[in-house]
Parts: sequence; structure tokens; C-alpha cells
Amino acid sequence: MGVVKRTYGWLDERLGISTALLPIVRHRVPRSVNWWYVFGSSTLVVFVVQVVTGVALAFSYVPAPNSAFESIDFITHHETLGHIVRGIHYWGASAMVILIVAHAARTFVTGSYKYPRELNWLSGVLLLLLTLGMAFTGQLLRWDQDAYWAVVVAAEQAGRAPVIGHPLARLVVAGQTVGGNTLTRFYATHVFLIPALMFGLIGGHLYLVVRNGISEPPRAGEPVDPATYKKRYRDLLDREGVPFWPDAAWRDVVFGLAIGAVIVALAIALGPKELSARADPTVVKAYPRPDWYFLWLFALLALIPPGIEDWFIVGLPLLGALALFAVPFVSNKGERSPRYRPWALAIVGTVAVAGIVLVREGKRAPWSPDLDPAPLPAAVVANAQAAGVEPGAKLFESFGCINCHTVGGVGGERGPDLSEVGNRLSQDQLTWRILNGGHNMPAYANNLTPEQLRQLVAFLANQQGD
Repeated sequence: MGVVKRTYGWLDERLGISTALLPIVRHRVPRSVNWWYVFGSSTLVVFVVQVVTGVALAFSYVPAPNSAFESIDFITHHETLGHIVRGIHYWGASAMVILIVAHAARTFVTGSYKYPRELNWLSGVLLLLLTLGMAFTGQLLRWDQDAYWAVVVAAEQAGRAPVIGHPLARLVVAGQTVGGNTLTRFYATHVFLIPALMFGLIGGHLYLVVRNGISEPPRAGEPVDPATYKKRYRDLLDREGVPFWPDAAWRDVVFGLAIGAVIVALAIALGPKELSARADPTVVKAYPRPDWYFLWLFALLALIPPGIEDWFIVGLPLLGALALFAVPFVSNKGERSPRYRPWALAIVGTVAVAGIVLVREGKRAPWSPDLDPAPLPAAVVANAQAAGVEPGAKLFESFGCINCHTVGGVGGERGPDLSEVGNRLSQDQLTWRILNGGHNMPAYANNLTPEQLRQLVAFLANQQGD
């Protein structure tokens, strides 16, 4: 212990730990601070984990089109502890998105963004946007088919935006098409630019938290008045304030350790996301979907009317960002209690429910063809053989009808379920639909011989259910 004390004394004399750092760690906070306040610190913990695992991955990752996929595969299957390190990084990204959104929601619901903490909120919004930027740029670094084509689709959507579409698309892909320049730009942005910005913002955010104090839990009937709030807050700390460490910080430590344990457990038990095939721009048979935290936008763009999609691509993110930045300017005083601000609960609840529903729909993606469907069920094939319409069943699969239509529980959901179509449509109606196409369905008049058309119609007419 004597050595430790002498070492600490030596460092304290030169670094001023007791006069500069300890007052920050032991600054007073309201005794009423509770478990709802742990999301911010746990987000910081996960960010540190992401930086550490990211540095470890960077030792083996090669950001080049001819090596990126192979280096990820090597890390996952051959590098010592690579599977676990990459798993921690993968699950940590999801945890960071969830935690920072939860922190923002708690801050909004409890009115903690009000005077004098407006800048706390604004710096937090920037950190939220940068976190999403980290998640987006990290996806392409896998350089597999899913990641490659997901970025291609994102760039195409950006290019359709009015006025700024073309330069925006070029900014995203670093040129005309997704390629080596895109990978280099995403790597530099993911590894250097965004983390550097986040370090600076985190430092500023923590400074503001210490300077303005942690907001006390709201009490009904105690509105924020900029003329009197600071004095009321100081009086509160004088009456019932406690040191942040250890009286309040123990919750942050416990929750942060729990989150870290969950991330490590998921990394060991489930591992990172499996790679699909290596990125190949010549193979267009892909089913690109972004990682889950962007599935809501993927679903929303697929479900809105096509006529407004171009404006929606830019308008929604822009309006969302402006709304977040406007919050402390529109309402920086008054009641903080959710009891008197039911609209705050309604907004958060609506966004949460809509997000969950859209992520679920984005996962299912019923509007997209199933490019790798299972074969027709044995019962359907046996029934086709018995009815003498087996050639039509083979055509149904070979012409890709099964990619968009379900028969017997197998197939895509882009088009209607055809399991009982023989009960709904006559053979003439089926013939007309196949030849002329319809909503989202191409016309096959020039692709089928008369005999093939007859066989396909016979098979579909035989689908009459039980």
C-alpha cells in the first residue's frame, strides 16, 4: 500500500488528480437519481468496447475489394479469439443503438433537455446521428453480397432525391458505382472520422453534464423557470445532494457490467452475423436488406406510395433531424413531469410501436421476391402428379413464379397466395393474368409457348385447397 500511495502522490503532484479530476468524479447529484439514468453511461461503456474491439479487428482487416471479405472470413474462423471479438463488435453495435435511443427517449419524456441543458440535448442528438452513421458505414466493411447490394440500393435511393440526388449518391459511393473507392471511404469514415468526432462530442457532453448537473427526476407542479431554476437546483443539492461516486455511480457500474456481460454472452453463444457470398457486382441475384437498425426505413420506403418516394427519401431524415434539434428551442421551460406532458409519452410510444412494426415488416419484406425459396411441398407435387399437371408445377418453379407467390405455405409474399387460386379464378381469368401481368407482375405473353401456358394454367387451376 505504501508503494501505491507514493505512486499516487507522485502522479498527483504532477497531474493534479486531486484538484482536477476528483472534483469531477465526486460532483454532487440529486439523491433521487435512479435506474432510469443509467442509459447514458452504459452507452459510453459500449462505445469504449466498440473502440477496443474495432482496433483489434483492424489489425487483421484489409480494406481492399480483393481482400476485405477474405480478411473478415479469416478473423471469424481462423484468428485467435477472432470469432468472439467480431461477435462482441457486432452485438455491441446493436447495443449502442438501443442504449442511445433509450437515453434520448428518457431525456425527452422527463424534460431533461430544458433549461439550462439545451446544449446537452443538442450534443446528444449529434452523438445519436453519428452512432447511426457508424452503424451504416460498418455494414459495407463485411464486403459480402448482402452488405454490397444494401449499399447499392441505398445509393440508388439517395440518387433519386430531388435536386441533391446526384451529388448525394456520388458522396455515398465515392464515384459512379460501389467499388474500391466506396470501401476505402466507408472504412476511413467508420474507423477515423466518426470516432474522432464522437470523442470530441462525448468530452463536450460530459463537460456539460458536470457543469449543469444531472437533472433531478421531474416532480409534478414544479415547472422549469429559467429565472429561478439554477438557485432551486443548488438548494436541492445542498439539501439532499450526494457524491456521484460512489453514491450514484454504482448503478451505472452495475448496469454497464450487465450490458457488457450480455454482449459477451451473445458473442460466445451466437457469434457475429454470418457472411453471405463474397461481394460480386456481376451477380445480381441478391436479396439486400440493411442491418436491423435501418430496417424501419427500408420498410417505410417500400410501403409509401411511389409518387412521394423521391421527396420522402430526403424529407423524412431531414425533418426528423430538424425536429430533434428544435426540441430545446420549442420547449425549454415549463413542466417536466410526464403527468402534465402526456404528448411526450404519446410521441415516444408512437415512435416505438411504429419502429417495432416497421422493423418486423422489414425483416419479412413481403414486397420483395424470395430469391431462394424452398421447393414446392411434397403434398403439392404429389397432388399435381395425381392430377396430371406436374409439368405446370415444374414451370411454376422454373419461371420464378414461386419467388413471388406462395403455394402450400412455400414461396414469396410479393404476390397473392395461390394455394386456393383455383377456387377464385377460372382458367380464362388465369390465362389473362399470366399473359398481361398486373400490379408488380410482369406480362409473360412473350415468354411462354402456348403449351407451357396451358400447363401452367392447369397446375394453378388445380390449386383448390382442401
